[in-house]
Amino acid sequence: MDMKLEVVAIPVSDVDKAKQFYESLGWRLDADFPLGENYRVVQLTPPGSPCSIHFGVGITPAPPGSAQHLYLVVDDIEAARNELIGHGVDVSGIVHREGSKLVPGVDPNHTSYGSFASFSDPDGNGWQLQEITTRLPGR
Repeated sequence: MDMKLEVVAIPVSDVDKAKQFYESLGWRLDADFPLGENYRVVQLTPPGSPCSIHFGVGITPAPPGSAQHLYLVVDDIEAARNELIGHGVDVSGIVHREGSKLVPGVDPNHTSYGSFASFSDPDGNGWQLQEITTRLPGR
C-alpha cells in the first residue's frame, strides 16, 4: 500500500506573520480556515512539492521554532539560495561534504545529496536546502 507524506505541521507563534513569510517565498496558499476561536489551519505548498506545511492555532502542541531539519530538495542550490535571498531571507552559505566533514562552498562535482544551505522562518523553524541532481535508485 502506498503511503504518501502529504503535510508536515510546524509550530509558529504568529500565524499571520508565518503566512506572510511563506507566501513571500512564492509558496502557494492552499487553505486558511479559521474554525472558531481555538482552531485555525493554514496550509502552504512549496513550488513543485507534493508535500505541504500546516500551521495555525490548535494544530500542534510543539513550541514555536522547534521544527528543525525540514528539507527542501533543489536541483541547483546556488540558484535556490539566490532566489531566497532575493525574497529577503537570511540564508547560510553553501557547504558540501568532504568525507564526514562539511566545508564551505558547493560540491565541485555537484554530487547529489552533497551540498546544503539553511535558513529559518521568523520563529526559528529550520529549513535545509539540499542539492539533488540524480536520485538514488528507487527514489
